[in-house]
Amino acid sequence: MTGGQIVQNGYVVSDLDAAIAHWIEHTGIGPWTVFRGVTLDGQYRGEDTSVTFDVAMGYTGSLPVELMAITSSTPSPYAFDDGTPKLGPHHVAWLRDDLDADVAAATARGLQVLFRAGNEATQVAYLESPDQPGLVFEYIQGHGMREMLDAGIAAARDWDGTDPVREFG
Repeated sequence: MTGGQIVQNGYVVSDLDAAIAHWIEHTGIGPWTVFRGVTLDGQYRGEDTSVTFDVAMGYTGSLPVELMAITSSTPSPYAFDDGTPKLGPHHVAWLRDDLDADVAAATARGLQVLFRAGNEATQVAYLESPDQPGLVFEYIQGHGMREMLDAGIAAARDWDGTDPVREFG
């Protein structure tokens, strides 16, 4: 991967519904698309793991804001070793067409794979640099992901303040 547009800023929150309400009240961002019970199966720091969380996507212009409330206690990039959630800013993300090639290129440049996981809808890789602790880059590859982001951007552009939370299964 070289350059490209950042397509998401991600935040870990303790209470998804309270965080959505906070973002609406203080930023006016909405509507929010909510997915509950999302599971990603993969590896965290080379060890098998399965992570569950609830996630919401809101948009400011063409930039998605992702809020994630972790519901599992398994080792993951969303929590410290003692299980305490890493609340606050978490990652910046890019959409990728060839996740394997982009991860290989990133590791050749010195980044390290922190987390690699997926489900039937998406595959993700989180990468980190030993030189910049706490900075996480996410690469996302998913069928229909660009279309989903485009739909969210359009919904935000036309949002009249009604129906601020839209839940999906």
